[in-house]
Amino acid sequence: MTKLTASEIAQMHPETLALSYGFDPWLSEGAVKPPVFLTSTFAFKCAADGKQFFAWAHGEGSPPPRREQGLIYSRLNNPNLEIFEDRVALWEGMKDACSFASGMAAIATTLLATHQPGDEMIVCAPVYGGTDAFALHFLHRFGIAAHFVPAGIDAPALAEALITARTRSIFIESPANPNNRLTDIGRMKELARRHAPAAPGAETGRILVIVDNTMAGPVFAQPAKVGADIVLYSATKFIGGHSDVVGGVALANDPVLLAAIARHRALFGGMPNPHTAWLLTRSLETLKIRAEQQQRNAVAVAAFLAQHPKVRRVGFLGLLTPDDPEYAIYRKQHSGPGSLISCYLHGGEKEAFALLDHLKVFKLAVSLGSTESLAQHPAAMTHSGLAPADKLLGGVTDDLVRLSIGIENHDDLIWDLQQALDQVAPVENPAPAACLVGVT
Repeated sequence: MTKLTASEIAQMHPETLALSYGFDPWLSEGAVKPPVFLTSTFAFKCAADGKQFFAWAHGEGSPPPRREQGLIYSRLNNPNLEIFEDRVALWEGMKDACSFASGMAAIATTLLATHQPGDEMIVCAPVYGGTDAFALHFLHRFGIAAHFVPAGIDAPALAEALITARTRSIFIESPANPNNRLTDIGRMKELARRHAPAAPGAETGRILVIVDNTMAGPVFAQPAKVGADIVLYSATKFIGGHSDVVGGVALANDPVLLAAIARHRALFGGMPNPHTAWLLTRSLETLKIRAEQQQRNAVAVAAFLAQHPKVRRVGFLGLLTPDDPEYAIYRKQHSGPGSLISCYLHGGEKEAFALLDHLKVFKLAVSLGSTESLAQHPAAMTHSGLAPADKLLGGVTDDLVRLSIGIENHDDLIWDLQQALDQVAPVENPAPAACLVGVT
């Protein structure tokens, strides 16, 4: 077996490289798959190596690329983490990544690494409940203010009105969690450049565009290609994809940003353990085929829900038409609609709970992007910590059920939803059917 050249690697697709990139079998007794490097520390060949490796870790001198700086201690680097980071960066088309023990560890570490007391950030709502709490409450204790605007077509204009000399970042989930609203990342990037012109790589005055791409996953959306400076993931979701591992990722192209995030990860100790990184690497091998099957199922399920008389509205990117305000954003930022569906029922919490309690194939559980289909009630579960005004701002209403579509047969999923909807009592004088489809 001969090695691929750099030019050959550059021509290949992520789903091919996900099975081999970043791992040399002959460094591990010829093993076809990377072993799990369950070690806390690594031996140096000589004392001079130890001195050099630590100097590089501290940023002294002219360090070589991260992967060539020498192994020291698994809080700093480990082969399993590095293999996973190399491969997940391929999906985004980005230069490098830092892996974490959870999505919240990735988000919290990234925001603390890139913000200082006195900074401000603009957040497109809704976002994941943990992100909302961290930005609104935790960062506030350290003098970092978060200003929220509703996600969607008007977000750039609303954000521009809030930009000040203190603005350090614009934080976006697109699609937004849990209502699937789209925000134009490219327009936000133009806004950031216009209000904070800086030389390439300069940090002073620069406004960062930070995108949490968990809801879309890396197969159908690559935010860096349309302007994101930093891309974040809960790797628990599509990347892990089996509901058996918790992890997170932060990716960037700017080496200054990557170094800052890596330094803070080492200080906070938020890296994944080697076995977690190994599991995430394993899951990348099937990421595309899982995501494509989930998407095919979601298209069928969304079409069924859109015509059901007990459903008020369906938020699914695949239902957008050229007449929808967010359709142009979808075409620019996505290669497919993915597999997350926001289902708004006629009624409220009572009707939503009735649907959830009668499902038989769907699992009543939070999370998303897994092989099994999941259903949950954001207002009472993942986003229950939001203040009522913040729920209203983000469209997190009592009639909303979020569905994560898995890899089962779509006919069985539709049957399950039908029999559960049969148990939902009809609502008198429901909202008009004109609101049925699209992300509105």
